[in-house]
Amino acid sequence: MTQSIVIIGGGIAGLASAALLARDGYQVTLLEKHKEVGGRAGSWEKDGFRFDTGPSWYLMPEVFDHFFKLMGTSSDEQLKLSKLNPGYRVLFEDDGVYPARPIDVADNREGNLELFEQIEPGSRPAMERYLDSAKDTYEMAKKRFLYTSFEKFGPLVRADVLRRTPKLTKLLQESLHKFASRHVSDPRLQQILGYPAVFLGSSPFITPSMYHLMSYLDLEDGVLYAQGGFNRVIESIRDIAVAEGVDLITEANVSKILTTVNPAGHKAKAKAAGVEYTKGKSTKTTTLAADIVVSAADLHFTETQLLPENLQTYGERYWDKKTSGPSAVLVYLGVKGEVPELEHHTLLFTNDWNDNFGKIFNEPTSVPDPASIYVCKPSATDKDVAPQGDTNLFVLVPVPADVSIGKGGIDGKGSKQVEAVADSVIEQIATWAGVPDLAQRIIVRRTVGPQDFATDLNSWKGGALGPSHILSQSAFFRSGNVSKKVDGLFYTGGTTIPGIGLPMCLISAEILVKRLRGDTTTEPLPEPLFPTVDKTA
Repeated sequence: MTQSIVIIGGGIAGLASAALLARDGYQVTLLEKHKEVGGRAGSWEKDGFRFDTGPSWYLMPEVFDHFFKLMGTSSDEQLKLSKLNPGYRVLFEDDGVYPARPIDVADNREGNLELFEQIEPGSRPAMERYLDSAKDTYEMAKKRFLYTSFEKFGPLVRADVLRRTPKLTKLLQESLHKFASRHVSDPRLQQILGYPAVFLGSSPFITPSMYHLMSYLDLEDGVLYAQGGFNRVIESIRDIAVAEGVDLITEANVSKILTTVNPAGHKAKAKAAGVEYTKGKSTKTTTLAADIVVSAADLHFTETQLLPENLQTYGERYWDKKTSGPSAVLVYLGVKGEVPELEHHTLLFTNDWNDNFGKIFNEPTSVPDPASIYVCKPSATDKDVAPQGDTNLFVLVPVPADVSIGKGGIDGKGSKQVEAVADSVIEQIATWAGVPDLAQRIIVRRTVGPQDFATDLNSWKGGALGPSHILSQSAFFRSGNVSKKVDGLFYTGGTTIPGIGLPMCLISAEILVKRLRGDTTTEPLPEPLFPTVDKTA
């Protein structure tokens, strides 16, 4: 009989893992506790407005295309992609004169070198070196550090890695902010170079400068948009998984990972045997047996809630020493009429950059006010996300990973602090961007808070992203993708290797396949994916 796998969680990592494993010859069942799949990359609609509920930056397009090609298709076949120009707009608190003077980041390297030169004359040579280094580091990361399980370190001992070891060591020892500051002195440009740390659930002041590689993605490679948003990306991967034979069961809330005792002599104490779950509102427990269990759910939840303490590889004592990425207050706004003052992606940066991040990461934590925030206006590019002539806005406000901040709601019915944050950032956008009547034109409003991330996504501490990409939680220091105490139990998604973000989640699914195959290479798998062995028991 074909070996069976049950996957917990239908976010992008769970869906991609299910698709790849089914294609590799396994019998796969995916359990998702909500009515719809997508996880953080969900969708919500009201009164003609459709919102992506989470991720909205389409970066690392080659990672998406590689996944699709593994599955025998391509991004071109599955998605309608367009390059944004400008890639994004930045509004700075700067001198406190509003509307703020915008800086529009171009969609190509040369345009951004010219932009930086205009703002800081003489910066071009340093920025050329910065972007050259970013590209080189990014390509090295893809080739050696992103697509590996770190099961063995031998494959990393290669000439290209050894040759760059002195550079890589320096990049790990210096913060992203300090590294950027050695290349440009204008605070606004330093912020543009440091902001990608937020994509990593971190701060430029504590993120290793190794991650300056992110600047290659936005300043040189450019920012894309898939028509239909990430909702369309999720639909595509879901359909591919189902076409490969994945049994997708929604409204299935997993309550326990089942194990059997391993025979004497086995390194692990137990063997994964399946899961228990409840369906919909029923309290009746259903048992689903499986040869292998894969959790694409939050790793903290998986370990501390679905396994007994004696079988936890990453128990509470492990998490006590870890740093969560930020949580967020999310605000979805349907606005009557156009808001031309905002681009598809607009960032608002305060002057107290260090203090903003300090309030999020340093004890005692607090919500920054004013905050450095992100605003997405997909209706600038996609006519189907709002009624004709109206505007769809998604606002992300980084806040501490603290469930006591509260939960969101529709039409101002969320927790007091969450709604106060929403009111504040609506006023901030109106002032900084020069849209004085913004609040009066809002006809749809919904908020999400840290408590929602904890309740809906089982997220550790109510974080929006996962463990922060500080040095001690990056690459082989990050939580691994296999249980050390339960044979046949594996992990995938943003809380394990390689890390945070939708591209990383797709890579995580591929690393899972490589782990099951015993493949310790560092490179991406050949396209398309073909089963390498007969998966029969």
